[in-house]
Order: sequence, then structure tokens, then C-alpha cells
Amino acid sequence: MAWKVLFFQTARGDSPVKEFIQNQDQTTYMKLIHAIELLENGGPYLKPPYIKKLQDKLYELRISGNVAIRIFYTIINGEYYLLHAFKKKSQKTPNRELKIALDRIKELV
Repeated sequence: MAWKVLFFQTARGDSPVKEFIQNQDQTTYMKLIHAIELLENGGPYLKPPYIKKLQDKLYELRISGNVAIRIFYTIINGEYYLLHAFKKKSQKTPNRELKIALDRIKELV
């Protein structure tokens, strides 16, 4: 079964995660597309190291390699919303990045 994965859109119609993905080099772009396909195909059955639950209703899709990338997402009514993506440069997830994702969840609800 394929799970529905959607890109969060701002009030202006921008899609920050889609734009982030499109601005990556070819290798990173293909890894990101593959990770999103894993989420579409695995849905709630996808486990670490691919995903990690961060907080109630907030998860991260984990892409590793030369550049570690995280895509925050949430699940609303069985649909997966990709909220925010960033390149991870330190062990701890920056609070600024978490806040962006949490604010976008509030916009969806």
C-alpha cells in the first residue's frame, strides 16, 4: 500500500521542502527522493535508521551520507506532511529547525 506524502505549503503557496530538494546536487537529490519513496511505501512500518520520533506528532526522515539531511514530517489523518528540511551539521538538532517544523504543524491543524 502506498501512503500519501504531501509537501507543506505556505500561505503564499511556496513549498519549502520541495524547493530544498530541488536545490541539491544530483547525488543528494536522488537520496532524498529515495527516502521519500521509502516513506510512501513503508508509512508507519518504516523504522530506524530511516525515521525517528522527535516529539508527539513530529518525526524526522533521516538521510545520511557525506551530507546528513533531515526532513521533519507529521501525520494528519493518515497523510504524511513534509514540513521542513535542513542539512545537519551537529549532533544535536538545532532548536531553530525544530521551531520551524512545530510552527508549520500549527498551520496545518
